[in-house]
Amino acid sequence: MSKVKALAYLSKIEPYLPGDFSVEGVSETVKLSSNESPLGASPKAVAALDRISGDLKTYPDSSARLLRMAIGKKYGLNPERIVCESGSEQLINLLARAYAQSGDEILYSQYGFIAYKIAALSVGARPVAAPETHHTTSVDNLLSLLTERTRIVFLANPNNPTGTRIKYSEIERLRTGLPEDVLLVLDAAYAEYAIDEEYQDGCTLVDTPEANVVVLHTFSKIYALAGLRLGWCYAPAEIVGVLHNLRGVFTVSSAAQAAGIAALEDEQHIAQSIKHNTEARAFLGDALSQAGLKVLPSSANFICVQFDSAESAAAADLLLRQNGLIPRTLNEYGLSDCIRITIGLSEHCERVARLLTKT
Repeated sequence: MSKVKALAYLSKIEPYLPGDFSVEGVSETVKLSSNESPLGASPKAVAALDRISGDLKTYPDSSARLLRMAIGKKYGLNPERIVCESGSEQLINLLARAYAQSGDEILYSQYGFIAYKIAALSVGARPVAAPETHHTTSVDNLLSLLTERTRIVFLANPNNPTGTRIKYSEIERLRTGLPEDVLLVLDAAYAEYAIDEEYQDGCTLVDTPEANVVVLHTFSKIYALAGLRLGWCYAPAEIVGVLHNLRGVFTVSSAAQAAGIAALEDEQHIAQSIKHNTEARAFLGDALSQAGLKVLPSSANFICVQFDSAESAAAADLLLRQNGLIPRTLNEYGLSDCIRITIGLSEHCERVARLLTKT
């Protein structure tokens, strides 16, 4: 046995479980477990990958300057305040490394993205989960759990895995209620699917004098570049500097940068993806609700279905898998009575509805 020992607190980490992609004994499957876009990446992004194939011998631009400029143009943000990384989860980990340590606390909502808990444990901090109300973030409960040891509050809005979200006014209330030395990280991975006028991702809060808000975005969802691993954040200047000091030199590949720029420019593909998701999500949610199942309100590209027991949820999961449709169980979130189903193509949604409405 090796005498080289890792830090003791790392033993508390339970690895993140990705969505399944196959079912034993079933030859043809549809992966509805990881919230990937059923329409795939923009043809312009695919073409951009072809164009850079002759330049793979060279290192990428470590600053991702052109990509940051494209993001700034798309979202109306200052490119100098944008940091790009190999997925937004890497930014979650970097922020935890930078602003929390052993003995500190990292606060998040009860059913928030499990990466927040893992990030806290990875730096020896104590993860603190605030109870939710009707599977939705409670600002009152988050504020009630603040202590002098709280260093970061992570908030996914819309939330994964429930799909629920809170109003921007509630985010403002949360920000106002935080001490100025506590960092608020707003995870907007699913922002592009929340199309109603009331929704805001929180970037306007980044520019307030307190300078303690960071907003995360990803290219894995609406832009369908999950395989390239690309995410970004908008942050105050001081935090941008800290992240650049911590991150690796060449963490965002040339392929990811080129595809990201092209994906941002393809407004038609983005609009098509939003339209399909909105319509298919409404169809599937309505079909299951009319059959008596409880579907949590979703502003993302998936729905979370709650059953009357963990056994019923497991039976529904098995039924879908046996028929080549792979949803996501949520046992690690304490939601054993729920399954999460990515919005697939229309035919996939129809098959899910037919199967689950028979149970």
